[in-house]
Amino acid sequence: MSRVLLTSTSFQDSPGEHQALLKSTGWEVVTARGPLSEAETLALMGEFDGYICGDDAITAQVIAKALPRLKVISKYGIGTDKIDIKAATAAGIPVLFTPGVNHTTVAEHAFLLLLALERNFIFHTESTRTGGWKRKTGFELFGKTIGIVGLGRIGKEVAIRAKAFGMQIVAFGNHWDASFAQTHNIKRLQTVNELLSISDYVSLHTDLKPETHNLIRAETLSKLKPGALIINCARGEVVNSADVAAALKSGKLRGYATDVLDQEPPAADHPLINLPNCIVTPHVASRTVESVERQATCAVQNLLKAFRGEKPEGIKNPEVTLSRHF
Repeated sequence: MSRVLLTSTSFQDSPGEHQALLKSTGWEVVTARGPLSEAETLALMGEFDGYICGDDAITAQVIAKALPRLKVISKYGIGTDKIDIKAATAAGIPVLFTPGVNHTTVAEHAFLLLLALERNFIFHTESTRTGGWKRKTGFELFGKTIGIVGLGRIGKEVAIRAKAFGMQIVAFGNHWDASFAQTHNIKRLQTVNELLSISDYVSLHTDLKPETHNLIRAETLSKLKPGALIINCARGEVVNSADVAAALKSGKLRGYATDVLDQEPPAADHPLINLPNCIVTPHVASRTVESVERQATCAVQNLLKAFRGEKPEGIKNPEVTLSRHF
């Protein structure tokens, strides 16, 4: 019997088809509450054939300890930056992911954050909850320019919704679909500085990689259009938290709303947590009933396919041969 480690809390906590599918496999499933640190992941490794992970730290050391038994890592979701892909490939372990399962959900959350900032939602709800009736004047989205960093699946969904709000759209990043851009009248920009200089709103949807780590920092923030807002539903490390906090305090950045942080959960003294012009949600942009079921079902199906030597929905290291393991 295959023994599988499951650490995604969204998977574990949500009922749905994925639960029945996992049970039907007959695997012995061991659960842990992620995301796990490197030390926590290391402590569990060594006795599993498969691993359905969330955002656990899966380093080269973790992979080394998981050998020789671990055959497949199946990511619940699409972000694999916490997994050492190079080490997994060297060990012959395929790293799977679930493409096309959460783009609508994350795009909706991006607009939740944007509207919450522009219409002073937190201020107004807190005021009425505490017996007050204080009001602040907000801003419309109509006619504003939104700059999308990363026009992949999620970025495209953000663009579609921005169009519905009557916004102008510009974009920057490696993902580019000329036909989609033409259909939605999206202007392609060549640098992030150019995007920051003309955008009223900046929405981050890029992968985390060396060239996007600290993409938003003091140097790039200096190019920001006065009064702009930044929304981050990508990765916390795409921004430099200290630099963003400084820009918020100085007024250079009017507001920042993020679903991700460079430290999750954050320490009590994290620079972004207690600022009045900053909204932080606890990495829940993709956590809806519909999206969880899609992601979790795909993660299990990917693992099943890998165990059978079949092609999964998404694989980060296709050079690894699946069938040789089983």
